[in-house]
Amino acid sequence: MSERPDNTTPHEAAARGPLLLSTWSFGERANAAAWPDFSAGGSALDAVEAVTVFCDEDPGIDSVGYGGLPDRDGDMSLDGCVMLSPEQCGSVCAVRKHLHPVRIARLVMDRTPHVMLAGEGADEFASAHGLPEQPLLSPEAKKAWQVRQAQGGGDSSDVRPVDGDPDGALFKDQEDRWRNNHDTIGVLGLDDQGRLAGACSTSGMPWKVPGRVGDSPIIGHGLYVDPHGGAAVATGTGELVMAICGSFLAVEQMRSGAMPQDAIREVLERIASRSDLQANHQVALIAIRPDGHWSSGALRPGFRLAFSDGSGHHTMDPAFVQLPGT
Repeated sequence: MSERPDNTTPHEAAARGPLLLSTWSFGERANAAAWPDFSAGGSALDAVEAVTVFCDEDPGIDSVGYGGLPDRDGDMSLDGCVMLSPEQCGSVCAVRKHLHPVRIARLVMDRTPHVMLAGEGADEFASAHGLPEQPLLSPEAKKAWQVRQAQGGGDSSDVRPVDGDPDGALFKDQEDRWRNNHDTIGVLGLDDQGRLAGACSTSGMPWKVPGRVGDSPIIGHGLYVDPHGGAAVATGTGELVMAICGSFLAVEQMRSGAMPQDAIREVLERIASRSDLQANHQVALIAIRPDGHWSSGALRPGFRLAFSDGSGHHTMDPAFVQLPGT
């Protein structure tokens, strides 16, 4: 993983040319895989889908797709959404037979009058449109669940999303990895035509109560894109984001003239003002305005993001941490 090669602060300048922003350091390699087509004139919509598909297929990512950790009972379900504007968006949740929720969500957006499909209906829709069924639970994720069961099981109340260090050593051992993992892959793109797009894909909170759906597939919560205001995507404890419609709030702040960093700060200040924050709670956002200004922020330490532009592919810490001592 690479750091930005100079001393510039990308948050302080507007992007010139294509830009990809992704949550978590694993987004760097996903951005890099999507970059050749994107930088050659590809659309932001195609690029954000490609980033999520790459993450879905990587068994080393334990919070997305095939590598994701299952629910309390050892079963896998996937959620995701994609968005170009309030009039062009699609979403699916509780998908159990198909690996790429964003790909299904794009079909919902393009081929139906609906916004969201759930459960068996989403899987049937995917099959009807030619997407293959495939296993969702990797052997490593199944082993992680078995180890947890042997240790007494339980819900996800002790899990906090964290990232690794710049050298790529994510966790000190496997048990630490299973206890503290990454989270949703959220990605925003601004193409060379000035078009914004966003997508997010997740296997949901590890060890979740079966049936739980978080913020990621819900338009305005985990993701929101408005060509006239900007785009934002959230990651972390979905219930906190859902309580304030986090991504919508960030975009509305930008629509009213706020810079991305200030918009994100407003979201995190509202979350931080809650009196019932738990030690495992984390929320982070990335946001971009139509003019190319972008930023990121996190409620607590442990979040990193990836960005790709004409200078290459990089990972970095967020512009600020709202509660740095926690």
